[in-house]
Formats: sequence, C-alpha cells, structure tokens
Amino acid sequence: MSVVDAGVRRSFSSSYPKKTNQKQEATLSFPRSGPIRKSLCVCLSPSAIPPVMTEGKKQPFDANEAPSLVKELKESFRTGRTRSYEWRVSQLKGIEKMVEEREKDISEALYKDLSKPEFEAFVSEIAAVKSSCEEALKELKQWMKPEKAKTSMTAYPSSAEIVSEPLGAVLVISTWNYPFLLSIDPVIGAIAAGNAVVLKPSEIAPVTSSLLSELFEEYLDSSAVRVVEGAVPETAALLEQKWDKIFYTGSPRVGRIVMTAAAKHLTPVVLELGGKCPVVVDSDVDLQVTARRIIAGKWQLNNGQACISVDYIIATKDFAPKLIDALRNGIEEFFGADPMESKYISRIKDRSNHILGCS
Repeated sequence: MSVVDAGVRRSFSSSYPKKTNQKQEATLSFPRSGPIRKSLCVCLSPSAIPPVMTEGKKQPFDANEAPSLVKELKESFRTGRTRSYEWRVSQLKGIEKMVEEREKDISEALYKDLSKPEFEAFVSEIAAVKSSCEEALKELKQWMKPEKAKTSMTAYPSSAEIVSEPLGAVLVISTWNYPFLLSIDPVIGAIAAGNAVVLKPSEIAPVTSSLLSELFEEYLDSSAVRVVEGAVPETAALLEQKWDKIFYTGSPRVGRIVMTAAAKHLTPVVLELGGKCPVVVDSDVDLQVTARRIIAGKWQLNNGQACISVDYIIATKDFAPKLIDALRNGIEEFFGADPMESKYISRIKDRSNHILGCS
C-alpha cells in the first residue's frame, strides 16, 4: 500500500472550486497441540523488554508540551513554506537521502525490534519507502496542478477548476509491525501535499522509534516535520490537540479512541485498522503450491504480524489433513526442522500473541 497515490494524497488535501455446489467445510486455526505446534512457536524478539533511558540519550517528550508543539507547527505552516514545490521536493529528497545513507542502521533497528531478516527488511520496508519517495517526486508537479471542472449553463460564461490545498498540521500515529514503512509512508503523503507533520512512532518498536527521531532531526526540516516518542500518555496528549488531519495505523480498539478524540474537533481521520484474513482452499488445488503460498503469506511475511497475513484456513474436512501435512513439510523446507533457530523468519513481538505454552 502506498499513501502517495492520488486517492490517499487527497485525504491530506482539501479541494474547492474556484470561480464559481456446497461442500462441508472445516476451519483450520493455529493449533494449541499436535505435531505441527512446535513448528509454529518462535521466540520473543530481542527488544521485547523496553530499554531503559540512559545518560546521553534524547529526553522523552513532555506531554505538557503538546499544545506548544502544535502551535509551532501551525505557525510554520502559516508562513507558506510547506506549500511550495521546492520545499516539498527538498523534504522528499531528504527522506531519499536518509534511507540511502542510513539503510544499514534502519535494517539493524528492524532486527533489534523484530529480528527481521535483512532481506525481508529491505523488501518489505526500506525498498517500499524508496518506491513511495520516487513516485511522489515523479508525480508531484502533476498532483499540484489545478484540475479543470465543468460548469453548468446557468454559470456561463464562467470557468472553474479544482485546486488541491494542504490542510495544515497532520498527526501520523504509526504501528509496530512495520515500524519504518508505516511511519514514513504516511509522512511522505503529508509532505507531498504540503503539510506540516508530527510522527508518533510505536513505543513497541523502541529501537526504530529512537532511530526515526534521530533521522528526522538530521535530514528534515524540524520547523515543520517532527517526531514525538512515547507511549500512552504522550499519544493521549497529542490526541487532545486540534489537528487538521490524523492518520492512524493499528488496532480497531485504539482506532475508536482516535476517532473519538478527533470528533471533538471535527478533525478528518484516516484509520488503517487490522482485521481477520481467511484463506479458502478448494480440494482441487495444487496442494504443494497452495501450502507454499500460505506459508509465504503467513510466516515469511513478518511471521504473521501483518494486517494482510493469513489468520485461518477454510477447507473441506476430507482435504484438511492433507493440507496440514503439506504445511508441516513446507514449514520445515522454508525454516528448517526448528524454526526457532531459523535466520529467515521474524520473531513474535508480543508475548500475549504466543501460542499457549510455547514461551
């Protein structure tokens, strides 16, 4: 998903006209016992226990400073600096440079937070951010151009056009499972649309969060683009403020909290929320191909920690045992006899998400 396509780009911009055969089914879910169970258990990531703030590190954000932070960003926006094509390009190129020069640091942070293999980190996060930047830089002039609009005969001889306008100060609250991609991608969209933006990374991926704070300060315009680190108190303080747009990625439970807070100020919101993702398997499929695709979509994709990851499988009762055997064999082929020792799979971040008795 890219947030800089035309549809989502407009979510950061306001527009106004100027001038006027049935089968018996069985559901397969994560087993709590049986021969395949061990293959599904993986250890906690290295940063499952949050690090302690040590001397020399950046001090945590003071929640009491949230009002002044928003005020500063809105004042910066009102100067018009973020509206210009030149500023937008400079910030997008800053992100490109940041990713290019600090790719190793980004990859290491993702490994420390999620034990994410280097190749997976590059393909699923780093390369995706590069692609979004390239797209934004390529299409920016076209996005900024006014669009002609039809007028009715009653308005003749007037003409009309639709102009995309930046909204102002945008709050991006990102999630932990893709802590780099899902932090930077919405920021790219907000910047491309000419907004000032605050990013609140997830505290559940603390190493990446800390790195993002460092990188933004080094590579981007701090008068209009900021990072706020913290947990619930800091997020709550930010949500109390009047933003011009809020972009949240995460759970439906927190999404309701974000929506409620935004409603107080009639703030427009984008909610990218998780849900259930089933796979329906018919009995006439290629068994091996199907098993490999399910494994790739479940365990090789951030070890299932993704909103599009397979949650459960629907198959016929007669076919289910065959599929389970194929999955068991495929998991061993992908990750070895003991996936807990594999270097090619991320680790489950939250202990509460472990299969009962596996940790």
